[in-house]
Amino acid sequence: MPPDATTTSATTDTSAASTWTTREKVGGTPRRADATRPDISRVPYLPGLDGMRALAVVAVMVYHANSSWLKGGFLGVEVFFVISGYLITLLLVAEKERSDTVDMKQFWIRRARRLLPALFLMITLLTIWTALFERDALGKLRGGVVAAFFYVSNWYQIFTGAGYTAPNDFAPLRHLWSLAVEEQFYLVWPLVMVLVLRAGSRGVTSMARWFFLAAVVITVLMAVLYQPGPIRTPELTPDQYWTVFGREISKVDTLYLSTITRAGGLLLGAAFALVWRPVAVMRGPLRTKGRLLDGFALIGFIGIAAMCVYVGLVDIDGADPFLFRGGFFIASLLTLMMIAGVTHQHALTSKVLSIPVLLWIGTRSYGLYLYHWPIYQLIRNIAGKPLEFHEFALAMVATAIITELSYRYVETPIRKGALGRMWTSMRDPRHPSRRGAVVTGAAVGTALAVFAGASLATAELKQNDVAESLGAGSEATCDVINDPTCGGAVDGPEPTEGGATQDVAENPTGETVVVETEGDGTAADSLTEETTADGVVVPETTVAPVPATTAAPPTSIARLAIGDSVMLGAAPALQELGFTVDATESRAFINGLDAVLTLEQQGRLGDTVVIHLGTNGPISQSEIDRMMGALSGVPNVIVVLNSLPSSYNYADDNNALIINAAANNPNTTALYWNDLVNTCPGECLYDDQIHLRPDGQEYYAALIANALGL
Repeated sequence: MPPDATTTSATTDTSAASTWTTREKVGGTPRRADATRPDISRVPYLPGLDGMRALAVVAVMVYHANSSWLKGGFLGVEVFFVISGYLITLLLVAEKERSDTVDMKQFWIRRARRLLPALFLMITLLTIWTALFERDALGKLRGGVVAAFFYVSNWYQIFTGAGYTAPNDFAPLRHLWSLAVEEQFYLVWPLVMVLVLRAGSRGVTSMARWFFLAAVVITVLMAVLYQPGPIRTPELTPDQYWTVFGREISKVDTLYLSTITRAGGLLLGAAFALVWRPVAVMRGPLRTKGRLLDGFALIGFIGIAAMCVYVGLVDIDGADPFLFRGGFFIASLLTLMMIAGVTHQHALTSKVLSIPVLLWIGTRSYGLYLYHWPIYQLIRNIAGKPLEFHEFALAMVATAIITELSYRYVETPIRKGALGRMWTSMRDPRHPSRRGAVVTGAAVGTALAVFAGASLATAELKQNDVAESLGAGSEATCDVINDPTCGGAVDGPEPTEGGATQDVAENPTGETVVVETEGDGTAADSLTEETTADGVVVPETTVAPVPATTAAPPTSIARLAIGDSVMLGAAPALQELGFTVDATESRAFINGLDAVLTLEQQGRLGDTVVIHLGTNGPISQSEIDRMMGALSGVPNVIVVLNSLPSSYNYADDNNALIINAAANNPNTTALYWNDLVNTCPGECLYDDQIHLRPDGQEYYAALIANALGL
């Protein structure tokens, strides 16, 4: 998230210079800078930092649109964190140096005036839109709005499992986690700096090493807590979760979103501010080293660009190990190298990053970040769905327009205290048409806001369409391995005629006696009892002792369907065709293979087996060979090809393996779902273009029935 501090000029927070070299503003009056003045920590306007913000926010927006375009674009947030830590600390040091105190009240008021207006405007507009056009999503939006209001979005997302890795929800406030991290930092950091600044200038400089060490400790902590391997549901990959207050908490979401684990960049920026103050640098021996610092800045830029291209967050194999084992720390150090260049008066880096287009983007980076994600969600409806290029272009135009209007008519007037004057001007009786427009607009806006707020407060909490579909599908499935009654398995005593059962017990002699009971399992009241020579009480109806018996072995499953969440949606339709369905969310091919191998060993595979796996990761040749070997004794096998968006780059390879396996096994038929889905009548897929709507569920089951001649 773009840092809120001095996004265009340090005069927002101090009376620092508005230009780099010769002039500064004090009390609004320009005057010549005095080299003998002690405030060497004052913060001049640093246009190169706006250029850095521009590059960072563009990277984030591209990543959010389609992660395949820039898989590591999320690292732009780390750049923002470092810049925020650097500038906020520098401003606090400068204030202490200038006035011998830090006015924390004014600091927090400035933060509120900088951040809250645009945030509240965005939330209000979004709530109105959702109340009008996405009413089913209001219940889930309510928690996000409350979390955003109290700046705890990151912790809310961690606890509810609503981080960036959670798919299928309409989640227009998910990006506010980074704003929450920064605001929590801004709440605490002035208190820390007040204590630090009591040590004097020499003590302040020495504190930089402790901030650096704290960032190292956080990096080590993240590496220790990182869990390698695929991330599925808690049932499939329990090592990827912690249990907290009865909830399963994703480890990767916690490491990525929590304030503690993401404070490393903020701390490194703060440490750098204590040893690299722009005005002080220009008074020391480094003032002539502009070209050297350009080299450092170039290395930093190339390094971050390379990480944005090659380092991902999470893929089918799990969270990126490099990223969580020092990658964030490295990105922060590379950002510091760029800051060193852009904050040096004689370096070319600042000039290069100060071209008008970058300055426009950089000065509005907060608004661009704030508005782009909700606009993306309005276009694609669910999180995780990649935007097409034309959709991205449309979103960028809309984001730029809304951001400019917000910046010009809401953020800047409030930050400069000009909102009241603007309001008075609009109400000028000499311009009745303007006044009427203002009153009408205010009335309409207020009515819509009240309607949206009431709708939000009273909305029913609903799951997204995919989750509801899969929940309904799970009612028609069973676990063929762990549920002994699944698929016609027999367990327990057999009933006799009339509903009675035979209870089996072993007497002290080691022989078995069978006691006939009523259908409710209790002994018949009319039976009389005898006592044997061994003292064992036996009813008169006791059958002669027989050898001990065991429960009947599980029977084979005549029609078995094993799959992942795609098949799970169609489970009720398959059940109507007589299938025993074992389908679960996030199931990888290897998990389904384990189930088939176990059933084959138990002799429970019947005449017909349908396999639909491969949605959740690549399939290896050895896995498909083992699957076909286990199914070789089944007369009729259907393997369903996968229909996945182009971003699932393993889909074609998986389908090729399935087609080849079907061609080499006479008992196996390939069902080309990837092609046939395009001929499905009605609305067949949800917005993720993977899971089945009701029309798709019926069509899917009908294709399987037709392939089997049912």
